[in-house]
Amino acid sequence: MSRTMSKSFWKTSGGIAGLLILFAIIIAVNVILGRVRVRADLTGEKLYTLSQGSRSILAKLEQPLTLKLFVSSSSPAMPPVLKNYARQVEDLLKEYVVASNGRIALEKYDPVPDSDAEEWAQKYGISGQPMDIFGPPVYFGLVAQMGDAEAAIPAFDPQAEELLEYTITRLIYRVCHPEKPVVGVISSLQVLGTRTPPFPMPGQPRPASQPPWLIFQDLRDDYTFRELQTSVERIDDDIKTLLLIHPKDLSDKTLYAIDQFVLRGGQLMALLDPLSVADMETSGGANPFGMSRTSSNLAKLLSAWGVTYDENKVVADMRAISRVRMGDGGRVEESPVWLSLSRSNTSARDILTSGIESIMLPYAGAFTAESTKELTVTPLVMSSESACLVNSFSAQLGASTVRSEFRSGGVPLALAVRLTGTFKTAFPEGAPKDVSGSDTNQPPSSSEEESLKEGRSTVILIADVDMIYDRFCVQEINFLGARAFQPLNDNAIFFANALEQAAGSADLVGIRSRGRFARPFEVVLKRQEKAMLQWQAKEKELEARLQETQSRLRELQTDKDPKQRFILSEQQKKAIESFREQEFQIKQDLKMVRKNLRQDIERLGMIVKTVNIAAMPALVVLGGIGFWMRRRSLKTLTRRDNRQ
Repeated sequence: MSRTMSKSFWKTSGGIAGLLILFAIIIAVNVILGRVRVRADLTGEKLYTLSQGSRSILAKLEQPLTLKLFVSSSSPAMPPVLKNYARQVEDLLKEYVVASNGRIALEKYDPVPDSDAEEWAQKYGISGQPMDIFGPPVYFGLVAQMGDAEAAIPAFDPQAEELLEYTITRLIYRVCHPEKPVVGVISSLQVLGTRTPPFPMPGQPRPASQPPWLIFQDLRDDYTFRELQTSVERIDDDIKTLLLIHPKDLSDKTLYAIDQFVLRGGQLMALLDPLSVADMETSGGANPFGMSRTSSNLAKLLSAWGVTYDENKVVADMRAISRVRMGDGGRVEESPVWLSLSRSNTSARDILTSGIESIMLPYAGAFTAESTKELTVTPLVMSSESACLVNSFSAQLGASTVRSEFRSGGVPLALAVRLTGTFKTAFPEGAPKDVSGSDTNQPPSSSEEESLKEGRSTVILIADVDMIYDRFCVQEINFLGARAFQPLNDNAIFFANALEQAAGSADLVGIRSRGRFARPFEVVLKRQEKAMLQWQAKEKELEARLQETQSRLRELQTDKDPKQRFILSEQQKKAIESFREQEFQIKQDLKMVRKNLRQDIERLGMIVKTVNIAAMPALVVLGGIGFWMRRRSLKTLTRRDNRQ
């Protein structure tokens, strides 16, 4: 009896010891694996993988940075959509913490009403959004703090989730560089306005001052604009971004200054125009012969960069026609040279144009350029394939003249492009010499001695100036007795995005537009589209039969005796009855279209559910069967060996 109890005791003790050892191994493995940094982004569009631009900015952090996320996660007024988006934002912020190698700390706050967290949120400028009249406000914003500098995103917009990474990285960049960027402006138009001289010339009328264009008035809070003369021969070192707006007749020395500015890493944004309405309306470009030259170009620089641009040709696009009121008697015509572009004409995957819905470009030009080993060319705004270049003089004669000359090229034309990479100088022989030769005995200047031959930079080219002209991007309205301006399109947003990229870090330019967290069922959408086309075809058939029946009834009515016009004839009754039968049959067909669509979607859903539910058990069963068959084959081989 004692031996039996002893054996039972040792068996039980051995089992318990084995379980304890197993638990110890599991805990040890968890501890060891918990210290191993193995991360994999398995989302289709790499939603949780930071772009190289973001990683470069994080690598340059010199001081610790704190990100404070304010989310009303416990509030019952917080919509479920915002709660889900808040979790996604928090997950992405954790990726920033990991990528920063300890330089970024993430803090999360729940600003419940009348709490310290709510006070801090309001102090930082995080705006609470009321969900209903009597409910508490909902907070969902982010603050970046580095030393005494701080910046905030007042509220995250789920509709702009493609810009999420760019928005967060830009916030980090701005808190690291709190000073306003200095933007140099060279323009033949008075885009920054004019001031009345305090002491006008004797005998001359006092000229009236002109305000800046509205788009520059709105951007003054974010940038310091410094006006440069069109004859400037060197760009100041504190100017990191240069803005060229309708540059006309620039001298070689000015072009050389721009060339060297780009080669030493300055960001350039140039708006050219083959036919500027703003220039015509502000009486610019008049020459001694009384002709008006309203085109602008940077031929020497563009040629060195491999870009082709014809200042005498404008783009005509038959799929981007605008209704324009002409000056002769207020006549309205459909003009193919006043381009009304939509989201399909922009690069949806680029930060600069992501979210752009509509752009108006009057008399725009086009660029032709291809990427090389040194330069990457990214089209930002494109025409449709039904477009071509027409003479700018013909474009002014009206839509009929343009249509008579129109010959579709079958390929889209680039209206705005971005060049990134290594640029070659347009002045390989160095700085241009004075034509007069008065300084031939003078020693070479420092700029000549340090003439750069190549350099890395980013250049944004837009083939239209009028897009930022007041009357083409905003309209004046009367709001409570005061002047206000309402956007007509997304021209101002596009320009502001481009300037923000040009004035920010070069790393910001490289940040991609992220995909959406909520991915649509593309197969279902295609089936719905197919069903919709069938539905529309049936409706058109019904409308055609209705019109045919009505036409037949009118013919029968005219053939009737006038005294019997209020009485339906037998032929009319038969026609109406035939139409009703056809209408009933078509409605039955429409019901069948809806029924088939529902059945297709339900069948697809059943297949997806079956795969999701049965796939893993099926794999386990197959794995078990394979393991059993392998063991069986090994046993068979072992038995054969033993027999031998």
